[in-house]
Order: sequence, then structure tokens, then C-alpha cells
Amino acid sequence: MSITIRPFEFTDFPPAHDLWANTPGIGISQHDDTPEGIRIFLERNPGLSFVALAEGELVGTILCGHDGRRGFIYHLAVVPHLRRRGIGTALADAAVNALQSNGIHRCHLFVLADNQEGMDFWLSRHWRLRDEIALFTLDIPLPNTQI
Repeated sequence: MSITIRPFEFTDFPPAHDLWANTPGIGISQHDDTPEGIRIFLERNPGLSFVALAEGELVGTILCGHDGRRGFIYHLAVVPHLRRRGIGTALADAAVNALQSNGIHRCHLFVLADNQEGMDFWLSRHWRLRDEIALFTLDIPLPNTQI
């Protein structure tokens, strides 16, 4: 089976969202992982996010962006029956190479604390688990939304 890695296009959203929703360990945001949220993310970060296709069917994703200083990776997912075949690694490499091409020298990613498979994947690719950093979150209500 031939796998193709190409940039994530907005039209990839429906099957990508289905993959995320059906992948344990992927946290979906009700605000950011909407069609509009992903459209905005892709427009702000052109050419940094990728999909993997097998026979024309979406089988993997990675969202990647940067703030001009640091890169950030979200939603690396591969369909279960095609895992451990290098697809996740190819997606991660594509994102890191795209960041490097944009002059970004450090990248962070978030893995849910109970997602051991995800942590094992990143650790096996020489990413460091940072235990000296505490993550804080503030949900900011958007205009015209209820608190």
C-alpha cells in the first residue's frame, strides 16, 4: 500500500475530524476544532499541517503551527490498522521540516497525561518530556457567547 503525505487542505476537515473523534488520546476542542477554527488555523499556518493518504483515503493527520518563535504540534493521529508503519513518523518529520524551513528552531506539543501510547511515540523519536514546566489554561469567552 502506497502512502502519500501532502499538506492539509481545508477540504480534509471532515475525515480528519472523524479520525480525531475516534482516536483515544486526542482531545477535541469544541471551539478550536470546528470547521471555522481549523480553517483559521490553516490560513495562519500555511503549509505546516499534513495528511497521510492511502489509496485516496485520509489515514493520518498532523496539525502544526508557530507563533514566530516556537512551533506547536496538535492532533497527530493515524488509523489503528496502519500504525507502526512509519506514517506517524513521516507526518511528524514533514511538520518539523516545515517549521525548520520557516526558521523555527524549537517545537512543543501536548499529550494528554493518560495517553501513554502517544507519550511512547514521541519519546521514541527523541522528544523530551518536560516535567519542569507547568501548563496553565484560561478559557476566554468569545464575544457574543455565554459564559
